[in-house]
Amino acid sequence: MLNEAGVKAHSKSAIEAMDLGDEDDFASMFEASIKEEKGGNVVEGVIVADKPEDNSVLVDVGKKQEGILRRDEIVDEDGNLMFNVGDKITVMITGYRNERPGLSYKKALRTKKVEEFVKSYDEEGEPVILEGKVIGKNKGGFIVETDEGIEVFLPKSQAYLKDTKSTIGKKVKLQVLKVDKENNSIVGSRKVLIEADRANKKEIIDKLLASDEPTEGVIKKITSYGMFVDVGGVDGLVHYSEISYKGPVNPSKLYEEGEVVPVKAIGYDEAKRHLSLSIKAATPNPWDDLAEQLEVGDAVKVQVSNIEPYGVFVDLGNDVEGFLHVSEISWDKNIKHPKDYLEVGEEIDVEIVEMDFEKQKLRVSLKNILPKPFDEFKKSHKTGDVVTGKVTTITDFGAFVKIGGVEGLLHNEDVSWDRSVKARDVLKVGDDVEVKIVRIDHDNEKISLSKKELEESPIEKFAKNHKPNDIVNAKVRDIKDFGVFVELEDGVDALIRHEDLGEKKADDLQIGDEIEAAISFIDTDKNRIRLSARKVARIKEKEALNAYNDDTKTTLGDVLKDQLK
Repeated sequence: MLNEAGVKAHSKSAIEAMDLGDEDDFASMFEASIKEEKGGNVVEGVIVADKPEDNSVLVDVGKKQEGILRRDEIVDEDGNLMFNVGDKITVMITGYRNERPGLSYKKALRTKKVEEFVKSYDEEGEPVILEGKVIGKNKGGFIVETDEGIEVFLPKSQAYLKDTKSTIGKKVKLQVLKVDKENNSIVGSRKVLIEADRANKKEIIDKLLASDEPTEGVIKKITSYGMFVDVGGVDGLVHYSEISYKGPVNPSKLYEEGEVVPVKAIGYDEAKRHLSLSIKAATPNPWDDLAEQLEVGDAVKVQVSNIEPYGVFVDLGNDVEGFLHVSEISWDKNIKHPKDYLEVGEEIDVEIVEMDFEKQKLRVSLKNILPKPFDEFKKSHKTGDVVTGKVTTITDFGAFVKIGGVEGLLHNEDVSWDRSVKARDVLKVGDDVEVKIVRIDHDNEKISLSKKELEESPIEKFAKNHKPNDIVNAKVRDIKDFGVFVELEDGVDALIRHEDLGEKKADDLQIGDEIEAAISFIDTDKNRIRLSARKVARIKEKEALNAYNDDTKTTLGDVLKDQLK
């Protein structure tokens, strides 16, 4: 036997003894030995032992070697072995560990399938398209296992894939680019397919955009914002505003996926590769004939198609929709929501109030064909009537009171004779209140109401104890260009015009000053009192003269009586 040094010497002598002509054979032998050591050979072996506790199976691969095969590679879906001890099995030697070969059944199958594919591949034939899943990657690209179990190398330059974690497991379609029959390797390309697909789609899109004729497409997906439609292999979006001349609609209420629809290409975004389609552009525009059929003021029957808080959309038929604003539903100004008055599907008569052919918008009115509440009110009410109404709104300036179908204004100054009392102090929404109609404005359709006129006014009370030419003390409340407003007892107001101030001038007066004046007149119907400071002196002179005359007459009478005696 040779010792270690002898073996090395013998090997060296053997190598040196080879002819140079055998260099290629030696290289092949060396490469084969490396391959044998590292693995890669597909061999046929025999199963000699089953070790489920180790998830392994021992396979005799010859040369007195037993390799280890993972048990889970050769079990079915129920966990049962597909081979028995003693069965022959084709495996791949994947490498060596402690001189014991590692085996793989699946890799052997893939290798066999690759060999079969390579043998049958025809370079001159039609391009071969494969589909599979990315199962790994290396420095140069990705490894794809096809649905048939064939491994294909996909170079990065041909992959059109991002090198991320999510790439592993991704389903891809590729075209066979090159087959190396010597090394049983296959190179594929996604780039070729993608660029060819883009070129084909671009050609289809260009034809669609150039054509004025509509074409048919198949609805692939319906979303809240529109529908994706397949036109000759190209997907385009029909936005929900491009479905109907009625305006934006909910596509899911009109169409189903798989349905065939007429479409027309209306735009293409090169950067986003986004094709825009339109159904309404592919159908006749109903507005073209509308001008000959309808005009403003016409009454038409429509169907309520949609209700929103701000109004109602109504269907005139023939793909034309009108809008009924919430303010045009009823003469009632306190509409909380249109659904309190109308229901979807309900048929109603409306009047056309606006037609905009350029913007293709149509507005209608329901209240215009209903009896006008103000006209009905005028028939049964007049100024001076006392009525009971319900408070609908309270504002800073007063309260609105509903009487029948109309509203009248109860101004703060008409709530009470006490000027400090406001509507919100004594009333609340929903209250029933008795009021007097004090004015009906026929031109502006406004009604003025009064609550205080149902009560005795301070002036009426004042008139019971006072008469014209009575002299009273007053306090200046306000100074105007035409005169001075003064306050009498019990909060009664009166007016002294500038010409009736006498010696005093308005410029000499201030708010709160006291002034003596005589009552010129008291008008209880219009609740007015006029005073005059100028008359005070004359009245006092007359009263003094009358008193003096009365004293003089008494004295002369007495004198005459004495003389007669």
